[in-house]
Amino acid sequence: MGRVKLQIKKIENTTNRQVTFSKRRNGLIKKAYELSVLCDVDVALIMFSPSGRVSTFSGNKRCYFLNISFYLIFKKIRSLVS
Repeated sequence: MGRVKLQIKKIENTTNRQVTFSKRRNGLIKKAYELSVLCDVDVALIMFSPSGRVSTFSGNKRCYFLNISFYLIFKKIRSLVS
């Protein structure tokens, strides 16, 4: 018997949304790390939480500087739009 397909939709409760984000963020970072090690590739992640906080992951120093550059560009664009 197969699995039931879950419907993906926004979590309305802000506390549950933040908890889910934290758990899934950790899983995503673990997968990105595994991908960077197993395949010897550069991986960079920039995530913005529902509360607006930034989480980053970089597989090496080159990706770290890319993360900073993308974040600064995004921050500037966000300030211009708001």
